[in-house]
Amino acid sequence: MRLLVGLGNPGSGYANNRHNLGFMTVDELVERYNLGAWRGKFQGQVAEGRVGNNKVAVLKPTTFMNESGRALNEAIKFYKIDLDDLVVFFDEIELAPGRIRVKKGGGHAGHNGIRSLISHISGDFWRVRMGVGHPGHKGRVSGYVLQDFAKSDQGWVRTLVNATVDSTPLLLDGDHNRFMTDVARAMNDVSTPLSLRDAIKAEKEE
Repeated sequence: MRLLVGLGNPGSGYANNRHNLGFMTVDELVERYNLGAWRGKFQGQVAEGRVGNNKVAVLKPTTFMNESGRALNEAIKFYKIDLDDLVVFFDEIELAPGRIRVKKGGGHAGHNGIRSLISHISGDFWRVRMGVGHPGHKGRVSGYVLQDFAKSDQGWVRTLVNATVDSTPLLLDGDHNRFMTDVARAMNDVSTPLSLRDAIKAEKEE
């Protein structure tokens, strides 16, 4: 059994926020692989089924982002999940829009959802970091991630979500490099904005 977790905030008011990219991804994953209806459980919503050769449970915590670890801790105990079988999808401001990276372990880098997971279960789990860009100043981060994606972002966001879901069987089979390569290849055909941090840097260098 593999446990796949998407991070976000519950409620329609947050649905299109940058901070809800993890929710968007697992919503598409459940639909694409016919994992059935979401059920309320573990202070969250859960769906179960198969993705490729792997039996999976998919979790969306319905606590707010900074309490996500409570829901995940309950699910891990119920399914008896080893941390090596846990994969978390979330937005990453330190990556340019549309970029994706897979890593195991590490700190929270200021992400409140990851901070909560680490406080409840430790940080030794697989992370799928999905780039949304940086607002350019740490004081703007909270407002930035809680803003909706702009209309001009919809194309690359949808492509990133679809490519991630398409390649999830590779991820679950342990082929992380090919997973990242396939997602990056899909993103090559999509116009993504320069990360705001890079744009500010470019302006200063002119």
